[in-house]
Amino acid sequence: MHYILEILPSLVAGAGMTLKIFIWTLIGSLPLGLVVSLGLISNFKPLQWLLHFYVWLMRGTPLLLQLIFVFYGLPLVGIVFPRYYAALFAFILNYAAYFAEIFRGGLQSIDDGQYESARVLRLSYGQTIRKIVIPQVIKIVLPSVGNEVINLVKDSSLVYVIGLGDLLRAGNVATARDVTLVPLVLVGVIYLLLTAVTTFILGRIEKHYSYWK
Repeated sequence: MHYILEILPSLVAGAGMTLKIFIWTLIGSLPLGLVVSLGLISNFKPLQWLLHFYVWLMRGTPLLLQLIFVFYGLPLVGIVFPRYYAALFAFILNYAAYFAEIFRGGLQSIDDGQYESARVLRLSYGQTIRKIVIPQVIKIVLPSVGNEVINLVKDSSLVYVIGLGDLLRAGNVATARDVTLVPLVLVGVIYLLLTAVTTFILGRIEKHYSYWK
């Protein structure tokens, strides 16, 4: 117990960095994913092709490789990110692509009659999307979005590859220094707690939207 209390502050600090990556990735990738999904179903073909290529690239290559490319590769062409912002940039682009595909499926599941009814009511396209389509899409895509959000909690551990002091890195440092697996066990427990809290919050959100079936 004395040893656990000794290493706990560094693990908590690492968990703080993990949470920052998690929260800011959600804040950036969810709106971006929605915008990209609207572009994917637009009638402007060049935009569609460009966005399909972006989604294909982000989903077809490992997030770990994307992190390495952003932090170590982009400086070769003069684009330099600090570690933290490199991680955020890579995570937001990656998860926005996944969310875009989820939102696209939700948008395409909305019956054309919804849009025709909105036109009869003389609603603009923006009003139709905001007031009629989006509330229905949220209910449809919540389970899939929830799965990606839980994956994000675990994927955040990948930032160790660019030397960012997250939870897993703190555990690895303590394990290598003290030659014991106790830090990694604690890391696993903290990740389980984070996913449990996230799952609970997602469950409450789904329950909130369950009034509409």
